[in-house]
Amino acid sequence: MPRNGTTTSQRGWIREVTHYQWMVFLVAWLGWSLDNTDFNLFALVLRPALTELLGGNPSIAEIGRVGGILSMVGLLGWAVGGFFFGVVGDYIGRIRTLALSVVMVAIFTALQGFSQGPVMFGICRFFTGVGTGAELVVGIPLVAEAFAEAQRAKVLGIMMTGGGFGSLIGGQLFAWVGPYGWRYVLFAGVLPALILLLIRRGMDEPARFQAVHARRQELKSARDISDADRSFLSFSPKQLFSAENRYSTMVGVLFCLGTLLAIWTSQIWLPTIQGQILARGGITGGAAVPFIGHGMTLWGLGGILGYTAFGFVADAIGRRPTIVLYNIGTIASGLYLYLGLQDYSLYPVMLPIFGFCVFGVFSGHAVYLPELFPTHVRATAVSFCNGTGRVITSFGPLVAGLLAAPFGGDFAKATAVMTCFAALSILAMALGRETRGEILPH
Repeated sequence: MPRNGTTTSQRGWIREVTHYQWMVFLVAWLGWSLDNTDFNLFALVLRPALTELLGGNPSIAEIGRVGGILSMVGLLGWAVGGFFFGVVGDYIGRIRTLALSVVMVAIFTALQGFSQGPVMFGICRFFTGVGTGAELVVGIPLVAEAFAEAQRAKVLGIMMTGGGFGSLIGGQLFAWVGPYGWRYVLFAGVLPALILLLIRRGMDEPARFQAVHARRQELKSARDISDADRSFLSFSPKQLFSAENRYSTMVGVLFCLGTLLAIWTSQIWLPTIQGQILARGGITGGAAVPFIGHGMTLWGLGGILGYTAFGFVADAIGRRPTIVLYNIGTIASGLYLYLGLQDYSLYPVMLPIFGFCVFGVFSGHAVYLPELFPTHVRATAVSFCNGTGRVITSFGPLVAGLLAAPFGGDFAKATAVMTCFAALSILAMALGRETRGEILPH
């Protein structure tokens, strides 16, 4: 079999992709789109929803406090779902796990729209997060294993464009449905989940997972097994801290922590920040909705380009240098956006640049993390690294919300502070190993 990277210069590689690989790609892409559509819609409706649920005239400090708590609850649910479904995906299969999670997303996204108070909204938010937590951590190993022998980085990078399209879809749904009320926006958010559930019907697991499953069944029925086989059968989360995997686990957690802290505070508060900037120019209420929806669309479009470019750059110069470049771009463009701009005139220019960097680096989650771990713990490893980062990151939007008060209600300054945590991912790359050109571990 050719090593990954040896075919990157060949022309027409897209024609070599099989029907099964296309279907795997589509399912994973839609799953990641669903994740970001959900969180983007939540961010877009957060202020109007809390204005109604908190009695009609809450202070900016109260919106910051309750909004931060709700954001934290959703990210904690995402972390719990990632941990749980990642382990399940290593045992019952990637496709079946995705189906279970999508059903949960559809149900609780709709229930959010029926909320009558912040508590009910928070409960529904948590369980929606549990469901969406599976999409990425299961989709990444699914695509990596389907494209194990060639074009892995390119395809995984393109698959991650679902994150940018999620923001684009969310922005457009908000622009179209938002004038009718925040509840209808959340009802509309059920549609991507239903589409994904229909497409994944009848799909088989990747050959690598089937081989692992067959080996597990064979070893369980054997009378005498070796120490290596006994280790193979041990509970997958435990294996992440074995001598073979624990250093990679540490690098993966640090990498995810930096990227997640940098993006999720922006993901939650960027619509509110745009609203504050627009209000300085006299654009408020319903008149601001199209500007905010358009801005989030530009942010998502930048992310799409960033996701797509990542795999090609990573194949050319290596995984670690590419991740470092994206994180430096995140810090520089984020600080200029949040601290350097005092009106909305340059927001349409800076939002896609910031989106390119802060979204695009997440292709590193898809490209780099699977290359650090073997098949039988891959979904668990991706879920653990992402989930640990999400648990800590879940406090980021809350911290930013609480910082808004001492910053005079300026969410931009608070979010700028959190964006700087992208430096942790740069540190992870200084500690990690390069995987360009290596065969995906079995």
